[in-house]
Amino acid sequence: MSFAVIECAGDLGDLEIAAWNGEAERIFGITADEAVGRRLTDTISIGPDAEAFRRSLAQPGAPIRCAHTRKDGRAVVCEWRLAPVLDDGGAPIRLLCFGLDVTEQEKAVERQRESDVILRTVLDNVDTAVTRMDRDGFCTFHEGKTLKALGLTPGQFVGMNVFDDPPAPMDMEPMRRAVRGELVRTRVEAFGMAWETCVIPIRDARGEPDGAVSFTVDATEAKLREDELKSRLELIERQQQVIRDLSTPIIEVWDSVLTLPMVGVVDSKRAADVMDDLLAAIVDKRARFAILDLTGVEVVDTKTASYLIELVRAIRLLGAEGVITGIRANVAQTMVSLGLDLSGIATVGNLRAGLKLCMQRLAASAAASPGATARGTASPG
Repeated sequence: MSFAVIECAGDLGDLEIAAWNGEAERIFGITADEAVGRRLTDTISIGPDAEAFRRSLAQPGAPIRCAHTRKDGRAVVCEWRLAPVLDDGGAPIRLLCFGLDVTEQEKAVERQRESDVILRTVLDNVDTAVTRMDRDGFCTFHEGKTLKALGLTPGQFVGMNVFDDPPAPMDMEPMRRAVRGELVRTRVEAFGMAWETCVIPIRDARGEPDGAVSFTVDATEAKLREDELKSRLELIERQQQVIRDLSTPIIEVWDSVLTLPMVGVVDSKRAADVMDDLLAAIVDKRARFAILDLTGVEVVDTKTASYLIELVRAIRLLGAEGVITGIRANVAQTMVSLGLDLSGIATVGNLRAGLKLCMQRLAASAAASPGATARGTASPG
């Protein structure tokens, strides 16, 4: 700790600098050659604290802090201790001024004061509660506007330890985890409201756990919005399912015959949904035929056309037969341009023709079965 040492001579009301050390030169930016012989108050340029400094010259006592302006215009703050030098008769003949540069201390104090103002403003006006735990888990700070809504009073938890059993039913585990160094977020419902807490671990200069700070805020409105959004999304999903069901209705038009009339634009997503729904319906209804009626389909992309062919092949794997009806010219061109193999796939002009084809094949199958043959040759009677 270095002091500026200034030795002054003369009358207290008009002190003149007699000696000026190196620390004084550093603090004020004035060399000894420039300072010696000048008036003290002019040299160290005291601002609003000038009157208090003059009074301390007349009655040296407790240290006094004053703001000064350096030669380069920068502000500094010094803490002064004044010591008169007396002659043999006890009369003052010199005055020693010991100045300590406390500029950084004052800045730190001002920053702390500003932080306190901000914190107090937040705690008094924002619906939050703040708790500070030290490294051993003891609560050292507990304040905030939200405490009242929680049925608590400011400072109520101060002195409590999060590792002890709480005085009232409450989950202390998030606090304990944070004191051990883990960031924790929780949401609970109490007193008819939703509360969200973030517990932030604190570490010292060596990176070791040094307690934690928790912030609790009223999350009721946020939860209501989330619940409302969730309900809307569920409603949209249900509506989309209804739309999908209406856009791809699977109808059992005849015993063992299903038809799927498709309308509008068929994209890859819709084609995939169609495949899942139709294959499930074939298994459920034990269908022998599935008619894909594309009369109302205006456009299909290249991937979708491939999907339709794969769908017919999948129908065959289930022991049924797929029939495509009502293919428009532009859809047919898409399939041809892809080089899709349509051989072995029954295609007819419209739904009526497709249904007729299925009925003919059902009848032929029934006629070819042994039981049907026997019944057909039996004599009436």
